[in-house]
Amino acid sequence: MANTPQSKKRARQSETRFAINKARRSRIRTFLRKVEEAIASGDKDAAAAALRAAQPELMRGVTKGVFHKNTVARKMSRLTSRVKALG
Repeated sequence: MANTPQSKKRARQSETRFAINKARRSRIRTFLRKVEEAIASGDKDAAAAALRAAQPELMRGVTKGVFHKNTVARKMSRLTSRVKALG
C-alpha cells in the first residue's frame, strides 16, 4: 500500500490513467470489430469506409501510448490488404 504522499498521488494517477487507457482500447477495438464485420459481410464499400474511420483512432492510440506504433502499422497493413482483396 502507498504510504508517502507522493506514492499515494502516483497510485491515484495510475488508476486514472488505467481507466482512460481502458476506455480508449475498448473504443479502438470497436472500430476494428466494425471493419472485421464489414469484411465478413463482403461489402467492399462498407469495409473501406470502416477502415477509413478506424485509421485515425488507431493512430491516436499510438500517440496516447496505448498501442505500439509497429502493432498499429501491422494491423492497418493487414486490414488494408484484406479490404483490397474483397473486390
